[in-house]
Amino acid sequence: MMRYKIIRMYQDELHSSRVIHRGLSLADAQEYCRDPETSSSTATSGHAKQRTKRCGPWFDGYDVDYKS
Repeated sequence: MMRYKIIRMYQDELHSSRVIHRGLSLADAQEYCRDPETSSSTATSGHAKQRTKRCGPWFDGYDVDYKS
């Protein structure tokens, strides 16, 4: 079974992409990424707005993590 990871990616080259969740099913990874709080362009929480102010545009995406 394939497992997936969530990666936070930044437009600004000064901030490296980083894995924030691992071992998710495809359905869970897709559901996570559908949340408006997973992109600087749609997030409304104070925490997300602060991240955007500090780091510039960002979004969370998913990719294959491993096969189990």
